[in-house]
Amino acid sequence: MSSLGKKTVEDLVVKGKNVLVRCDFNVPMKDGVITNDNRIVAALPTIKKLIENGGRLVLCSHLGKPKNGPEAKFSLAPVAVRLGELLGKEVVFADDDNVTGENAKAAVAAMKDGDVVLLQNTRFRKEETKNLPEFSKDLADLVGENSAYVNDAFGSAHRAHCSTAGVTEYIKDTAVGYLMEKEIRYLGNAVNDPVRPFVAILGGAKVADKLNVIENLLNKVDTLIIGGGMAYTFLKAQGNEVGTSLVDNEKIEYCKQMLAKAEAKGVKLLLPVDTAVAAAFPDPIDAEISVEYVASNEIPADKMGLDIGPKTMELFAEAVKAAKTVVWNGPMGVFENPVLAAGTLAVAKAMAEADATTVIGGGDSAAAVMQLGYADKMTHISTGGGASLEYLEGKVLPGIDCIANA
Repeated sequence: MSSLGKKTVEDLVVKGKNVLVRCDFNVPMKDGVITNDNRIVAALPTIKKLIENGGRLVLCSHLGKPKNGPEAKFSLAPVAVRLGELLGKEVVFADDDNVTGENAKAAVAAMKDGDVVLLQNTRFRKEETKNLPEFSKDLADLVGENSAYVNDAFGSAHRAHCSTAGVTEYIKDTAVGYLMEKEIRYLGNAVNDPVRPFVAILGGAKVADKLNVIENLLNKVDTLIIGGGMAYTFLKAQGNEVGTSLVDNEKIEYCKQMLAKAEAKGVKLLLPVDTAVAAAFPDPIDAEISVEYVASNEIPADKMGLDIGPKTMELFAEAVKAAKTVVWNGPMGVFENPVLAAGTLAVAKAMAEADATTVIGGGDSAAAVMQLGYADKMTHISTGGGASLEYLEGKVLPGIDCIANA
């Protein structure tokens, strides 16, 4: 299936078996109403496959960050209702605050082949985020012997929690779901086995957030494009004046090292050649703002850079269109503001038109591509923000590592 060679749902025999499925149902809610069901929809192919094959499904997920144990506003009850609507069949919701209590046990005991039970928010148990064996064992005991485990929650794969990793100590028949498989195939192979030329685009505010990503990608790419707020620290490291632009002064030395590393490795490192500047950051973020475009090495002392300029858009677009693999993480400017979305839009458009495998590495870039209407033109949009970043850093993700090899 991929360079990782993990078992997938296709490899499992589940007829008559209980299958514990870790989904990512961490959906946005307002007053108990789901405002975006993308993550529930994304889980459907794996769930439907296991139902078709006669599995008895016990689904689990976290929702939000409950600080003090069970809280009604973090209940997965609305998810059970929406999932039932999407599947066209009943999803039994086990509402035990301790997740694996009497209601859950009764619901699982009553299951027939193809039935679906959803457990309460896994983070209602304090042990979950600490990966303590008590909860892992309770989850495994709930589905019983001769059961299987499927992890389809890429967005949580970088966390070693009870429901994402710990439970595999007790359930040995394990696999990844279709969503996880897709992430491994596109994100993993794009970085580890790319068709060349391989171009990576990094944006976003802070260099500090992407330190390991920059370092890892410089060992793999042909061209590294740096935009967004983090570009100004690189520009300053080159000796340019950047006005009041966002600069991570503690990382200037690091940026100098990365510029030298790129040169030594023969990697093209592209920085903005012109910049959209204004007197101040827009407040509120979508407020009307007037900008002017200046060369990146001539930013006035009283102005700050807030997006890439038109020459840079052309420069970056040319690099993207010449590529065969493109990975993008982080916007080029303050894309939430219509005036300052131009750079991000230009990159999205170039990727949409490129004859290449195009992968969006989660987070703000995924939001930007969806908001700007280019989602269906990308090869793959990652569902995990933090998980995508750690993958791009070259880290082993515990939620994938624990799954049986094919």
